[in-house]
Amino acid sequence: SFPGGRRDPADGDAVATALRETREELGLALGAPSVWGQLRPLPNRQGEIVAPVVANLGPLEALTLTPNPDEVEDVFTLPLAHLLREENQGYTHFRTADHYCYTLPVFLNGPHKVWGLTAIITELTLELLAPDHY
Repeated sequence: SFPGGRRDPADGDAVATALRETREELGLALGAPSVWGQLRPLPNRQGEIVAPVVANLGPLEALTLTPNPDEVEDVFTLPLAHLLREENQGYTHFRTADHYCYTLPVFLNGPHKVWGLTAIITELTLELLAPDHY
């Protein structure tokens, strides 16, 4: 999943929360100029509202990440081209009783599967970044 967490009283807004959480979880200090904007708020499974923030990290090769082992088990990245290939896209259908209730996107990458709220945020971001290809 993406860096994230609850808003602290010292956070001015959702962007400040996202920047703080990225620093705490990945050791990556981003400034407000890196932020491209916010996606629409989404509910998580607990009914809490999540405010996704999209930022430009620059070249991934130039990044030095120091993941917090108490919060991050593994770090991986997926190129935009990989996410846009149909063979790496799928959907999971959830149902109750004997009928489908809802469908969520899934993105595949070897041992990693991007699903749940992370996949929804990824899908919304792809719709914005590559509307003619996704």
